[in-house]
Amino acid sequence: MSFKITNSWNPKGDISGASSQSIVSNSKKLREKWTEFQGIKNWEGLLDPLDDALRDEILRYGEFVEAAYRSFDFDTSSPGYATCRYPNVSVMTQCQLGKTGYKVTKNLHATCGVQLPTWTECRIPRWASTRSSWIGYVAVCNDKDEISRLGRRDVVIAFRGTATSMEWLENLRATLTRLPTDMTPEHDSDTMVQSGFWSLYTSSMGHRPSLQDSIRNEISKILQKYADEPLSITVTGHSLGAALATLTAHDITTTFKHSPLVTVVSFGGPRVGNKNFRSQLEKSGTKVLRIVNSDDPITKVPGFVLDDNNAQVSLSWMQKMVEDTQWVYAEIGKELRLSSKDCPHLSNGGVATCHDLKTYLHLVDNFVSSNCPLRATAKRVLNRDQEQKKQLLCGQSLGSLRV
Repeated sequence: MSFKITNSWNPKGDISGASSQSIVSNSKKLREKWTEFQGIKNWEGLLDPLDDALRDEILRYGEFVEAAYRSFDFDTSSPGYATCRYPNVSVMTQCQLGKTGYKVTKNLHATCGVQLPTWTECRIPRWASTRSSWIGYVAVCNDKDEISRLGRRDVVIAFRGTATSMEWLENLRATLTRLPTDMTPEHDSDTMVQSGFWSLYTSSMGHRPSLQDSIRNEISKILQKYADEPLSITVTGHSLGAALATLTAHDITTTFKHSPLVTVVSFGGPRVGNKNFRSQLEKSGTKVLRIVNSDDPITKVPGFVLDDNNAQVSLSWMQKMVEDTQWVYAEIGKELRLSSKDCPHLSNGGVATCHDLKTYLHLVDNFVSSNCPLRATAKRVLNRDQEQKKQLLCGQSLGSLRV
């Protein structure tokens, strides 16, 4: 569900050329209304048209995800394959995020729960059977100026997408499995999530703890250390990382009774769970913003979604029978829907292009609204309107002269 990112995203919109006045204005808006940008009101009135300050925040979190890709050692011939290429203290600097004010406090590893037969040990290369791999990090904002700009101290948990063979095996385990009752506040035994994602989140190996245990321990320390400060936890990821981000956020809100606002910003994420899982997310206060490219097939898998209107008119026993197949998923969170077809140089791209994180960041950077998808289009519309106004004014002036 992911493809290797070889180059840093290069913004092609107008953000880089924004005036200092607009930057100051957005910073003030962010500081005063940061809870709204984190989804406290479910991003009402901020997505269509896309608010410029929210756009900046989405792109900023996208860069944290890209840092997870750039830090991962993809080289299968390297002794450090599937590990982080940099020590904690230099991850942000190496990924050109040194000025963000964030510092990595914890490396995160995901372990595949699939056990390969013993006869495969001498028949497949070591890299193909790597079960545990570095998948992301926890970073905390420690810069006073950045904390002031954000309006709170922000904690980021960032995940990359699928990279190893064993992670692909987990992706293919697409049937639903039940969450343990300690992660369902109402002890709902029908709350279910994708089997492979759950396995990657909860499996451990030897002395390496599960991703779930690592996150719980780190968040516990952070909540104790910054208990007296305004705090936010933002979990972000691309593809497989988006799915793990959703599970992580739900785990935090259900594990820590007095957790701060927990927000998911996901890019190109697959479906994660059923409608009961969606209901539990909403009740726990977890906020999910899904960035979706409508031309990206990964966002349409696994399983299928029952249309609620059709389900209401169908026989209840038939609906129950279909849901028992463990293939019925539900879309979750608030959606920002984009399309590669709206961008001329991306419209002919294949699956890899549509799913690429850089494509998502480019689309976000250029999106205006559902009626005017791209900034370039907006400029043309604006120029056309201005020209029409000039012609109208000119006509009025000529008319007055004739009179």
